[in-house]
Amino acid sequence: EGCWGQRVSRGLCSDVLFDFTGTDNSEVLPESIPSAPGTLPHFIEEPDDAYIIKSNPIALRCKARPAMQIFFKCNGEWVHQNEHVSEESLDESSGLKVREVFINVTRQQVEDFHGPEDYWCQCVAWSHLGTSKSRKASVRIAYLRKNFEQDPQGREVPIEGMIVLHCRPPEGVPAAEVEWLKNEEPIDSEQDENIDTRADHNLIIRQARLSDSGNYTCMAANIVAKRRSLSATVVVYVNGGWSSWTEWSACNVRCGRGWQKRSRTCTNPAPLNGGAFCEGMSVQKITCTSLCPVDGSWEVWSEWSVCSPECEHLRIRECTAPAPRNGGKFCEGLSQESENCTDGLCILDKKPLHEIKPQSIESASDIALYSGLGAAVVAVAVLVIGVTLYRRSQSDYGVDVIDSSALTGGFQTFNFKTVRQGNSLLLNSAMQPDLTVSRTYSGPICLQDPLDKELMTESSLFNPLSDIKVKVQSSFMVSLGVSERAEYHGKNHSRTFPHGNNHSFSTMHPRNKMPYIQNLSSLPTRTELRTTGVFGHLGGRLVMPNTGVSLLIPHGAIPEENSWEIYMSINQGEPSLQSDGSEVLLSPEVTCGPPDMIVTTPFALTIPHCADVSSEHWNIHLKKRTQQGKWEEVMSVEDESTSCYCLLDPFACHVLLDSFGTYALTGEPITDCAVKQLKVAVFGCMSCNSLDYNLRVYCVDNTPCAFQEVVSDERHQGGQLLEEPKLLHFKGNTFSLQISVLDIPPFLWRIKPFTACQEVPFSRVWCSNRQPLHCAFSLERYTPTTTQLSCKICIRQLKGHEQILQVQTSILESEREAITFFAQEDSTFPAQTGPKAFKIPYSIRQRICATFDTPNAKGKDWQMLAQKNSINRNLSYFATQSSPSAVILNLWEARHQHDGDLDSLACALEEIGRTHTKLSNISESQLDEADFNYSRQNGL
Repeated sequence: EGCWGQRVSRGLCSDVLFDFTGTDNSEVLPESIPSAPGTLPHFIEEPDDAYIIKSNPIALRCKARPAMQIFFKCNGEWVHQNEHVSEESLDESSGLKVREVFINVTRQQVEDFHGPEDYWCQCVAWSHLGTSKSRKASVRIAYLRKNFEQDPQGREVPIEGMIVLHCRPPEGVPAAEVEWLKNEEPIDSEQDENIDTRADHNLIIRQARLSDSGNYTCMAANIVAKRRSLSATVVVYVNGGWSSWTEWSACNVRCGRGWQKRSRTCTNPAPLNGGAFCEGMSVQKITCTSLCPVDGSWEVWSEWSVCSPECEHLRIRECTAPAPRNGGKFCEGLSQESENCTDGLCILDKKPLHEIKPQSIESASDIALYSGLGAAVVAVAVLVIGVTLYRRSQSDYGVDVIDSSALTGGFQTFNFKTVRQGNSLLLNSAMQPDLTVSRTYSGPICLQDPLDKELMTESSLFNPLSDIKVKVQSSFMVSLGVSERAEYHGKNHSRTFPHGNNHSFSTMHPRNKMPYIQNLSSLPTRTELRTTGVFGHLGGRLVMPNTGVSLLIPHGAIPEENSWEIYMSINQGEPSLQSDGSEVLLSPEVTCGPPDMIVTTPFALTIPHCADVSSEHWNIHLKKRTQQGKWEEVMSVEDESTSCYCLLDPFACHVLLDSFGTYALTGEPITDCAVKQLKVAVFGCMSCNSLDYNLRVYCVDNTPCAFQEVVSDERHQGGQLLEEPKLLHFKGNTFSLQISVLDIPPFLWRIKPFTACQEVPFSRVWCSNRQPLHCAFSLERYTPTTTQLSCKICIRQLKGHEQILQVQTSILESEREAITFFAQEDSTFPAQTGPKAFKIPYSIRQRICATFDTPNAKGKDWQMLAQKNSINRNLSYFATQSSPSAVILNLWEARHQHDGDLDSLACALEEIGRTHTKLSNISESQLDEADFNYSRQNGL
């Protein structure tokens, strides 16, 4: 066919494609005449950048005029002619030839290209004059990673504060676009000037409003997929503000030195969404002095006057000793008197003067006499009736109030009478209370009179009371205090306070006291929980149901042909470990034995604890009780030791030991940020009075055994769990705990006066030593037809964490839904012996030990096995064992007692086993079969 393009230096001949590099510039056609012969090609459409989605190829196209030929060049190489699809047409307006060319680019072509830049293609078009090149179009594989580089984090901000939620979307090509959702609804920043979403994918709220509280989600999307971040909860809180002071009250005394007061409330604004309560005093007092009224008093009588013609003489006196002033009373009596001055010898109407008694005088004397007697009788009757009504009105509170300031909601102190001798509320009715000491406690919320501030005893709200002193703080809060108990040498009865029934003294009706107290005394005495099992050479597991305490006896720990009856118990009486200084008991006291038993391999003891170990604010110790009853420190959890090993998990501590005994965990807070985890729960039951309903709110250490003791007591008392228990993080910052009842339905229920809020001292909660701590509230129905109760129980530490228990229940037992106390995962098989007690079959266990106990040049030995199972500390302990891998697996067994699978161990073995041929015969199916068998045998 010959070659075309005589004016080009190189051209296209037959099927061979050459690169045109230039033209003969001796003849240049004017650009103003595009239709003239020999015009350079002009691209009408150039190839665009494209993205390959999944495995779908993309098409690149270009169109030029005038063009005799168009070919694609990708990554510097010509695309084969057969891969081009060409279409030719004629431009009717100019009469020039228009050519359009397509090529397909596949995912495989892009993946196979390895160059310094992205895969690219461009068009080269020819005309009679020369060549033209299009722009380079890049071709990339589109994708979007699953995980966000940074998820938004929840915030708690004050109102009108700035909120900044950061979001870094997943890596993707093309880059993902970000959209924000609030409560699953898109946010339009153009409609709300207060919100800006343009700054580097972040969400900025310039001034937080209450309506800005909610759950925020970051959405990232490109042409491939959409991704959702974790939701971030934003809480806009309002700190409380004081209202204006009221006017000063009148002086509280008529005369002398007294005081005036004024008050303010934390309602401007009121705290909202966990905002801080107002700081400072709600009541101010100043002294005042009033002039005392002076009653008048008579001077001495004057001398008698001269006898008058009427046979009388007079004498007078004046009210000037002193004279009345400042509103004082005038002198009572006559200012003058007269009498016969002749000793009856003076005659008037033929009778001696002293024998003349007019009828009017006699009548007046009789009326005065009878009037006085009648007034006295009426006064006595009114006094008797008043006293009777007063005592009856006070009996509703279970005590005798002897100060009327309680009726007016004032700020004065009023006392309750001392419990009478013989009252069974006292541990020893013959013990006389100390009436000289009386203390109260008050915190920033339950408002306290600053002039009468006293300190509350640590045993106040929850111990037998010999004398109670109530200080009314406001119209809805009180703080209760008790006097110190007299010395008592008798043994404290278990199941009395604090383990008894309702301890709220303000809600107990006098006529119901006796059966109520008998119910307390009838509770069984319990000093410990105990379980036993017989174990031999094959080992096994001993579990204390619903306590979190377990004991793992490894295979081979007991010599062959020997067997031992092993027991385990939990002390539920008064802890024998007395805290020293700031040290706190964090776990139950667990005893395992027999103490003279010798094991050849360390056994694993699991003890639950209530410390929040997520941050480095605790110094936790393991202690053991000696035969003499003293407690000695075995080791600190963070110390290096070769005698035992402690692995601290969020809710339990797994200890490897070689001797039996009594063990416990103690903690010493390093900072004020140290946190104890408390479990809070509310129980309810009907009172002896058919209209009353009792709520008991418990705050106990977050260990299963502590809560089991509460459940046991409530079962004896007929209590019903009304809401799922929740965790409260109690900080060691010396601030007290406040428990209050909120949102009581009006006109259906009412709470006894001054009991809506109770406050517990910090030391009583912090050093509770696992004893059940609870507050009681008594609610009263207006009518017997009310059967539903709904309210909220707020448990909060001042300047700390807060939990809300939502009570929604029927007081009729037939209609009430029971809430399960415990899961049944460890209550069915307290003792398991032999292979069924272990998750890892013995054959697989032997292969793992044989593999990892042998040192490996690449470090793939037992140390790698420990590291992959999150055991990174105190590895020197395992180095002293005859089979370090076996001890590591024992610790794994104790740690994963309630796990449903062997995934964690399988993943560790898979990662290590890539370079271990000895592990290749431990297949995933074998682990799955072992997992299934263990779950079936243990009812999981």
